[in-house]
Amino acid sequence: MYRIVEGNTTGLADAEEFVKTLQELNRHRTDEVRELFISASELIVARAPGRLDVMGGIADYSGSLVLQKPIREATLVALEESEKPEIRIVSIGSEADHRPVRTFEMALGELEKGGKPIDYADARRLFQREARDRWAAYVAGVFLVLMREKGVRFAKGARILIDSQVPEGKGVSSSAALEVSVMCAVVAWQKLKIEPREIALLCQKVENLVAGAPCGVMDQMASACGKANRLLALLCQPAELKEFVPIPEGIVIAGFDSGVRHAVTGAAYGDVRAGAFMGYRMIADLARLRVHSAGKDGAVHVQDPRWGGYLANMEPAEFERLYSPSLPEEIKGANFIARYDGTTDSVTRVYPEKKYAVRTPTAHPIYEHSRVRVFAELLQGDTQPARLESLGELMYQSHASYSACGLGEGRTDLLVQLCRKRGPARGAYGAKITGGGSGGTVAFLGYQAQAVVQEIAEEYARETGYTPYIFSGSSPGAAEFGTLRLRPAA
Repeated sequence: MYRIVEGNTTGLADAEEFVKTLQELNRHRTDEVRELFISASELIVARAPGRLDVMGGIADYSGSLVLQKPIREATLVALEESEKPEIRIVSIGSEADHRPVRTFEMALGELEKGGKPIDYADARRLFQREARDRWAAYVAGVFLVLMREKGVRFAKGARILIDSQVPEGKGVSSSAALEVSVMCAVVAWQKLKIEPREIALLCQKVENLVAGAPCGVMDQMASACGKANRLLALLCQPAELKEFVPIPEGIVIAGFDSGVRHAVTGAAYGDVRAGAFMGYRMIADLARLRVHSAGKDGAVHVQDPRWGGYLANMEPAEFERLYSPSLPEEIKGANFIARYDGTTDSVTRVYPEKKYAVRTPTAHPIYEHSRVRVFAELLQGDTQPARLESLGELMYQSHASYSACGLGEGRTDLLVQLCRKRGPARGAYGAKITGGGSGGTVAFLGYQAQAVVQEIAEEYARETGYTPYIFSGSSPGAAEFGTLRLRPAA
C-alpha cells in the first residue's frame, strides 16, 4: 500500500483510479504488472493529457498560430528507481481498446557508445529492429534526449508503469501524452529544473529524432502546458505561448473519432510537410534571400530577415501576387535537389525518386495562420449567430485546405458533412479534420449543441457501422497537474 506524500490528484477521476491501481498491483490480472514494483520504495506519478486540434494543425511546422484543447483523456505514469542500470517498462493496456499489456526492457548501456550517448540515428535503428518494440522509443527516448541535450547521466535505472486512456491512432496525440508524462516523471525523479516549455521541446526531440515521426511542437506543448477548459494559443516560431483563450459559455468544442487510424509517420503527412519546405526554399530564391548549404543530410540555411524562416509570416495577398504563380504544382525530388540542394527542414528528407506537390502545401500554412488569428479574435467576442457562423466557416475552410493538400479522408469528410447538414439552425456551426489528417478525429464547434453532438454520432454509426468515440471533456496539462510522490504506508 502507498500513501501520497507530495502533490494531489486535484479530484481527477483518472488520477485517483491510477493511485488505486498502484495500491492493488498485487491483484492485477497479469504477472508483468503485478511484479513490476517489487522493492516497495518511493513512486513518482505524472499525468499528461492528449489534445484536440481546434485550429492550426499541420501549419505548426511552418510557424502558424495554433489553438489546442487539452482533452479529458490522459496518460499516467508511475516510476520507481531501480538499483540495476536498466529501463523496465510495462504498459497496462486497455480491454476497451483491445490493447494488450506491453513490456520492454533494455540496459541503459545500450544508449551509450564509448562512454557517450549514442547518436539519434543509431537510436532510431535500435528501436526499429523489432516492430513490436517501436512504441518503446517514445519512453526510452526520453532518457536518451536528457542524456544528449541536458548532460544527464543515469547511475541507476527505472521501472515504469504506464496507463494510457488516450486512444491510439485517433489523431489526439497519444504519443505526446506518453512522452510528456514520462519526461515529467523522469525529471522529477532526477530533481532537474526544467520549465514546461522546454519539457515540450525535449519531448518533440524524442518524437522527431528517436521515434522518427516528423511532427511539429504543438502536440507536446498542449500536453505539457495546457489548461483545462481553455484553448492553448501557441505561435510555433518555434514555441511561443500566447494568452490562453477561454471557451465562452454555451460554445461546445468536441471531437469525433472517425474510426480511421491516423499516423503522423504516414507518407502523406511527410510528403505534404516536405512540399511546404520545398516551396519555402523556392520562394527564398525568388525573393533573392541568401542561401547556404548546411552540409548535412541535404539541409540548407536561409538568411531570412523578411519572414524569419516561417511561411506563416507571409501574408496571403503577398503570396498570391508574388510567389504562387512561380511555384510548380509538383516536382520530382531529383529535379528539386539538382536545382535547390535541399530544404531548411531537419526532420523530413526529399527522396529523388518521388514526386511532391508544392504549391498547395506551401499555400496551406500561409492561409491557415491567417484563419487561426481571425478565429482566436472571434472566439473572444460575443456568441451571436453571425460570429458563430464566421467561426464555423473558418473551420470548413481549414478542412477544405487539408483535402486540397491530399490529407482528406472519406469518413472524416462524412462527419463534416453531417455537421453541415444540421447547420446553425440546430446549433452546429463548424467542423474540420485535425492534426496530421488522413483519418483520425474531426473537431466540432457548436452552440448549446450537446444533443446535436450525440445525434451526429448516431447517424455516423448508422451510415458506417462504427460508433465514434466523442472527445467532450478537458483536463489540465502536465505542468498544471504537477507530480505525485507516493511512499509505502508504514
